Amino acid sequence: MNGPVLALAGGVGGAKLALGLSHVLPPRQLVIVANTGDDDVFHGLHVSPDLDTLMYTLAGLANPATGWGVVGDTFGVLDMLKRYGADSWFGLGDRDLATHIERTRLLREGRTLSEVTRYLCGKLGVKTALAPMSDDPVRTMVETDQGTLAFQDYFVKHRCEPSLRNVRFAGASKAQASPAFQNALNTAGAVVYCPSNPVVSIGPILALPGVMEHLKEFRGPMVAISPIVGDHALRGPAAKMLLELGEEVSCVGVARRLAGICDVLVVDRQDAHRVADVRAAGMDVEVMDTIMETDADKERLARELLQLVETLVES
Repeated sequence: MNGPVLALAGGVGGAKLALGLSHVLPPRQLVIVANTGDDDVFHGLHVSPDLDTLMYTLAGLANPATGWGVVGDTFGVLDMLKRYGADSWFGLGDRDLATHIERTRLLREGRTLSEVTRYLCGKLGVKTALAPMSDDPVRTMVETDQGTLAFQDYFVKHRCEPSLRNVRFAGASKAQASPAFQNALNTAGAVVYCPSNPVVSIGPILALPGVMEHLKEFRGPMVAISPIVGDHALRGPAAKMLLELGEEVSCVGVARRLAGICDVLVVDRQDAHRVADVRAAGMDVEVMDTIMETDADKERLARELLQLVETLVES
């Protein structure tokens, strides 16, 4: 395969496969691009939830119980903020806050989010290239029966309870793909869509100007892992969001979203009976064990995925 693997990711599911890929590929052969539509400001600090989940996971620091945050973190600062009457619904741990403090300081000095991410990853010993989808602000806004909410308000504060009407990505039309993302689009040998929420993790990445066009013209293999198994998402609100947007909650619904910019959808063995339906949606399909509970599972799936990619290159 000529060129690195470009992995598009967000959330805990995306971070699991990203970790597996990082264990089986040399650092120079993998570029992970993270959704930043979830980014927001809390207590004056720039928080990048998907970037941080990926960074902590790659650094071996992620909380295994939640998949996000820092393992063993304490919440003394948050407890004190509660005493002052400040909003405390977004649970930032003390060590996690250090990341946001340093990121915000560096951004205020004039560095780009890409430069800050590279710096933080270096300090945590992450050798695999991890980059934001854009250095420009893009914000996922969720239109609901309770009004328009920023994604973290919808996801964390309101626990996804409002009924979804629409999702839009504010600022996406004026944003540019980050330098690392743009370079990877031009040089990658394969594209992998990690098992991330297709609406709010992959959606913002695809909304950037020129990205869809690049993917439609991409000549290497493009492979996705369905984040929907059976009729539910393994994590997060993807199933609820797809349902309320009027889309099928299944691997077939995922295939319809990626038709034209993906060659093969990998589905779990539980969905082997939907193979014909996925093909009818416009792409080929492979069946694998896609549920990743252990690090061994993550590495196994990554290896099987790369074997599939190599097969596609040779065909």
